[in-house]
Amino acid sequence: METEGSFENLLRWAADRGISDSVDKESSNSCLGRSLCVSLFPDAGGRGLGAVRNLNNGELVLRVPKSVLFTTQSLLLENEKLSMALKRYPSLSSTQKLTFCLLYEIGEGSNSWWFPYFKHLPQSYDILATFGEFEKQALQVDYAIWATEKAALKSHTEWREVKGLMEDSNVKRQLQTFKAWLWASATISSRALYVPWDEAGCLCPVGDLFNYAAPEGESLDIRDVSSFSQHASSGGDMTTDELHEEQGDTQRALTDGGFDEKVSAYCFYARESYKKGQQENPNDRVFIPLEHDIYTTSSWPKESLYICQNGNPSFALLSALRLWATRPNKRRGVGHLAYAGSQLSVDNEMSVMQWLSKNCHTVLSNLPTSVEEDRRLLCNICKVQDLQIPRGLGKMLSTYGGEFCAFLKTNGLMNGDEAELRLTGKVKHSLDRWKLAVQWRISYKKALIDCISYCTRTISSLS
Repeated sequence: METEGSFENLLRWAADRGISDSVDKESSNSCLGRSLCVSLFPDAGGRGLGAVRNLNNGELVLRVPKSVLFTTQSLLLENEKLSMALKRYPSLSSTQKLTFCLLYEIGEGSNSWWFPYFKHLPQSYDILATFGEFEKQALQVDYAIWATEKAALKSHTEWREVKGLMEDSNVKRQLQTFKAWLWASATISSRALYVPWDEAGCLCPVGDLFNYAAPEGESLDIRDVSSFSQHASSGGDMTTDELHEEQGDTQRALTDGGFDEKVSAYCFYARESYKKGQQENPNDRVFIPLEHDIYTTSSWPKESLYICQNGNPSFALLSALRLWATRPNKRRGVGHLAYAGSQLSVDNEMSVMQWLSKNCHTVLSNLPTSVEEDRRLLCNICKVQDLQIPRGLGKMLSTYGGEFCAFLKTNGLMNGDEAELRLTGKVKHSLDRWKLAVQWRISYKKALIDCISYCTRTISSLS
């Protein structure tokens, strides 16, 4: 069980190893306090870093020496036997190697150099690969269900490919399980920061408490991580997406970071602040079924044809629809305008908006529940999570009916004795994942509803 004192021990450990939020070389019992402090951001997912003073744009606010970063390289340099074992598995990806190294080093327990850091990693993550059949179906949307199945298959395949290496390296049995692999894989995928010498990245003690802003504008390639982390933490102590305006003008969005070869350290820099409510991730995308001709009439890749979280069609989707709605013999003459993002004509634009609105209506009507029903369901899930006394839990769940009955059945609670009915750890995790699925489908449907409103406004302005 983590305590405030144990976290102070982590900060002291970090300070002893050169991690600092100050350019001064003065010794300290904590690596923080001159520029940054650990803060809780309940609305943004948990613990993160906030500013304790005014920070100038571009100012260095945290430096983590290369020697403290957990990388495949750092572990293999200290363990020749492990290095030789890895060479026998050349087909493993960089991420598989780093995930294996994490499990191996976790198995060292308190003998590990990184033990004080490992103690503060989240104990569990709610990622797609952990979704059971019930939670997967709760997503409702076909491509989301497919993505979940794909994630689970990928994780299982990667684990099987590493099993031989784990056995050869005498990794503890409990750390060879698929459950342990999922945890380690989620740790890497959610917390790893970019480093130039390893595609898998690194784990950065203290630095992974940072707040990373989502990339601005849909033209940014989210795979370009040279100037910011592409990952956000999940579960437990999460990297937050925002700094709260209520914390005062000294709170800054601490977003830019990268490995600096000149000082051999991972360096983080301050950036301009932004207000509460700007934490929405513009990389959340809603895809709707499109006619085959829409894909073939333009050169836009399929993954660029989507509806943004705020309901606006993407630049590429609008461009493709405008070109598709044009007569075939006219497309060559207006193609340059469509690709530039220009409206081709009033009639063309109205036709596009009408088609898009109709399709969004069709998708919404084909889903088994409405946004209003989902919101009531989400409210009831929250009530169950907040329930302090288990007495009456079974009756409460049964009263809600619908998906709650399916949840009870899935978790083997349907015929249980009311007096013995408890929200065990396993059931709580299932409830958490179900909640995430419902939250996602609400967001999906809301984007479609907002897109319909966008189309209606556009048509009205053109009439």
